[in-house]
Amino acid sequence: MALVWALYAFQALVLYVVSTVVYRCLFHPLAGIPGPFVPSVTRLYIWYWNVIKDGKFYLQLDELHARYGPVVRIAPNEIHLADPDNYDKIYSVGGRFYKDPGFYDALNVPVAFTAISNEEHRRRRAPLNHFFSRRAVLDLEDIVQEKAAKLCRRVRKDLDAGQPADLRSGLRAVSIDVLTEYAFADCWDHLDAPDYNEWFSEAVRDTGVMWWTFQQFPILIGPMALMPMSVARKMSPAMNGWMDCIRTSEYVAEVQKKFAAGIKPPRRTIFHELLDPTTQDEETPIQATLESLSGEALSFCTAAADNTGNALETAAYYVITNPKIYAALTKELRDAFPDPNASINFVTLEKLPYLTAVIKEGQRLAYGVIGRLPRVTASGGATFNDYYVPEGTVVSMSSWTMHRNPDAFPNPDVFDPTRWTTGDVRAREKCLVTFGRGSRACIGQNLAMCELYVTLGNLFRKFDHLQAAGGIKDSDRTFVDYFTAFHPKDAKGFKVVEVRK
Repeated sequence: MALVWALYAFQALVLYVVSTVVYRCLFHPLAGIPGPFVPSVTRLYIWYWNVIKDGKFYLQLDELHARYGPVVRIAPNEIHLADPDNYDKIYSVGGRFYKDPGFYDALNVPVAFTAISNEEHRRRRAPLNHFFSRRAVLDLEDIVQEKAAKLCRRVRKDLDAGQPADLRSGLRAVSIDVLTEYAFADCWDHLDAPDYNEWFSEAVRDTGVMWWTFQQFPILIGPMALMPMSVARKMSPAMNGWMDCIRTSEYVAEVQKKFAAGIKPPRRTIFHELLDPTTQDEETPIQATLESLSGEALSFCTAAADNTGNALETAAYYVITNPKIYAALTKELRDAFPDPNASINFVTLEKLPYLTAVIKEGQRLAYGVIGRLPRVTASGGATFNDYYVPEGTVVSMSSWTMHRNPDAFPNPDVFDPTRWTTGDVRAREKCLVTFGRGSRACIGQNLAMCELYVTLGNLFRKFDHLQAAGGIKDSDRTFVDYFTAFHPKDAKGFKVVEVRK
């Protein structure tokens, strides 16, 4: 009898799978959208390219668009778009598209970044908007100046000692130290560590595979959250990375304790803004728990290291490896600041056209969040390139596709600052989405831009003869997608030496 029931169960399973495949291929509302067979019936296609193929789904999207056109079905209920005209339709201020819970809930952290509804995001972000305003950043520019100066001293010390200076790790350390000093009033001092505390970036990287897996198998989230740390660390390298990252909770717990005791810091931090009930929406306040505050801290630090840090590294790498660009940039900086030891302020720097062009091109080839940003279509559905999709359809676009649009950026692999000084700059600006766009754009973009100008301005005003240390290959500059862009694990780091002419 048991064998008979087992046979019935197997037949039922086969019938379920076959009927699901038939429905998704022939009768699903997205059945008419172009795309290959496998992703039309299972999301395992995305998981395969992001986990088994090591963060290469963003590249596969290019292949799919080349084959099927600007609208491609990439999952049973998701399409990906390549036409830049669709970007503002999805990500505009006041837009009705909201974040895909199947994508963002995998983080299992209640923060503004992962808030699904636009209204919840507004309430979580509101207390911090003024904290990251341009005026607030200008008031605390001295923090950025201090960290940039410290990096330059560290580079000079290494070069004078006859050893290569590690710009890859150093530039990320600037971003981490600026963010933690600015937002937490408690600098992590990565610039002071012998290896710039490279563990943090590697720890964040290791969580990427975990995130892709939790998206595909959300049933794992609960058990992993309950699992003792010692067991989780033995089971998965990715969990080791996550446990290292959540050290931020220890710091947040201390902040909560001091806030409750009425102990004030030298200046208000993001935690004090979130803990202060007077900054909250009176009708629907957000409860600031240890988990949510730790999550906010981690999301800010991750963005600093892997988005701003990556943009700094990308711009610096391409300047140093291109003598003509290096000469043009250093000349502009020398003309604007004749004394190399004088203060180099942000407001003056951002008026320099060639430096601005270098920064924009660095952002373009750093990509920020390199992969897709899924949103759910609201009631009434939407139409993209003559394809109608109903309410509930997940739609996505990606910076990789936008930043390589052939109409806006011919020869997209070439680092060319003149893209931003000649021709149709407005069309290129439309395709540059490093910080996203609309009401869900990156809250820290004013601070990030200050870091980019001040750090690169100081670095290239003080060092005229840097050269990349040998051994860097083209493959070292490629990316893998763990939500933010990382270089391959075995990539050679970006170090520089000084060559006097």
